[in-house]
Amino acid sequence: MTRLHDLFTEQNQSPWLDNIRRGWITSGELNTWVETGVRGLTSNPSIFQKAIQDSADYDAEFSASIGEGLDVEASYWRLVTSDIRSALAILRPVYDSSNGLDGFVSVEVDPGLARDAAGTESSARHLDELLDEPNLYVKIPATAEGLAPISQMIAEKRSINVTLIFSLERYAEVMESYITGLEHAEGDLSRISSVASFFISRIDVEVDRRLDAIGTPEALALRGKAAVANGQLAYRLFTATFVGPRWDALVQRGARVQRPLWASTSTKNPDYPDTLYVDELIGPDTVNTLPDNTLAAFDHHGTVARTIDTDIDAASKVMSDLAALGIDMDDVTQQLEAEGVAAFEKSFDELLGVLGQKAATLR
Repeated sequence: MTRLHDLFTEQNQSPWLDNIRRGWITSGELNTWVETGVRGLTSNPSIFQKAIQDSADYDAEFSASIGEGLDVEASYWRLVTSDIRSALAILRPVYDSSNGLDGFVSVEVDPGLARDAAGTESSARHLDELLDEPNLYVKIPATAEGLAPISQMIAEKRSINVTLIFSLERYAEVMESYITGLEHAEGDLSRISSVASFFISRIDVEVDRRLDAIGTPEALALRGKAAVANGQLAYRLFTATFVGPRWDALVQRGARVQRPLWASTSTKNPDYPDTLYVDELIGPDTVNTLPDNTLAAFDHHGTVARTIDTDIDAASKVMSDLAALGIDMDDVTQQLEAEGVAAFEKSFDELLGVLGQKAATLR
């Protein structure tokens, strides 16, 4: 047994892999990760940009697609869905053995649709129907425009990974969208699943930058504390939301909680412990999706112990201390949401540009 197994069996937290590469699928490395305790997989446009640009593994299929007359963007989606199909098959036994709790593989809608509600809804529906597997999560960004499509997809009994959540206020809206979607779904709800991907490390990157600019001892003492505190307060919001008569009525129909998923959990600052955003966010009914390096680090020297709600008062004090110094968390999270959307769109556009050059060479 590994620490990743212990994380689930002892703390009811599911470790997922936040990466995908075709070479891992063909070599059996992804199967090895699953044997080590990985219980799901997430991807995003930046991950696919790195996978496809940095490897020759995709060249043959891309060449075939171009040879068949597909345009560059259609060829890109064929590459992506091929990898996702393979990963779905590898993770399917986890889905079956966990009765649909884990074993999910996530694929994101076109990031250019993040501010387009109708486009997001149409793209999410298309991806879900194209891949048509019970352990698929379609990722929808948690922009204001994404909230209605989230509810609609849940009402249609499609499983959704809501991504790019930074603020507690938006997280509350995401959970409301999920619950509203369940209320509009017909019949049994037991096969509808969702996670809410709450981004962690980027909070510290931006807050630390602002604290460094203030430069006082009080400010510097708060470096590296905002992200964990924000996640811990999000967990408190989660536990306060999925209770009471409204939720109980949905549970009677088979509803599952929308688990918080800690994303962006690799440590960006080398001065911080490499498992900081795993060790400090362990608790039941949660997921942590980790890049392979962070997964390996946690399996080697992480600490398996409940930490998510052991000192909520301390988390609240971090936020009040930041506010007293003039750190506006609303401004921080709005900036990070905009940057996150832009970064995914940039990755998508850059990769299409690279593939366009390849296609021109092939032609």
